[in-house]
Amino acid sequence: MFTDLLTLSDIKKEPYILENIKWDLEPKTLMEPRCEITETGLKYRGQIRAFMFYIDTMDKEPGLFLLGHTAADYAETIAHIVEIPKSLLLEAVEENKKKSYFNMYPINKKIEEWLKKELGL
Repeated sequence: MFTDLLTLSDIKKEPYILENIKWDLEPKTLMEPRCEITETGLKYRGQIRAFMFYIDTMDKEPGLFLLGHTAADYAETIAHIVEIPKSLLLEAVEENKKKSYFNMYPINKKIEEWLKKELGL
């Protein structure tokens, strides 16, 4: 999709991204297999075509990122939000520690509110 990661300022200028952010989508939900075997055969999950904010803790400090996911099940991290206070990230990681998925955490309501304010939503 993009060669360089977008910034918060860049996202503000992209109406398509702003209109397609899924605030309640979590990393585990996004990364689940496309289909599962059931008693009646294969069951496919619904398509997810959206953008999702998540917290990554692969580095020593948690970071806030935006993932773009297409209907073709292609996902790519497209933005890094460096402006967010670290205290908000640490609080969300602690709040969602049981929802960790490969060092990825969902955002919480405080981060959602902060992002909506910053993005003018």
